[in-house]
Amino acid sequence: MEGRKIVYKEERLRRNNRLSLMLNQREMRALGIFCNRYRVKNKSEFLRETIMKAIIKRFEEEHPTLWEENEPTLFNQNVS
Repeated sequence: MEGRKIVYKEERLRRNNRLSLMLNQREMRALGIFCNRYRVKNKSEFLRETIMKAIIKRFEEEHPTLWEENEPTLFNQNVS
């Protein structure tokens, strides 16, 4: 039973979806310089991690809070 759970998890995490990305010459050169300077060996992994970090950060910033502060309070007085 335990072996099947591990195999199932590995199947779910397998990357089957392809994403194509177009860069202009300046962007490609900047990426190449960055990868050489910081010894990035796997550009695909680097781009995947960078994109996912940006997405997760944005989700965390925009998630709804329990108490949305639309009106000024004693501690938060936004004067326009």
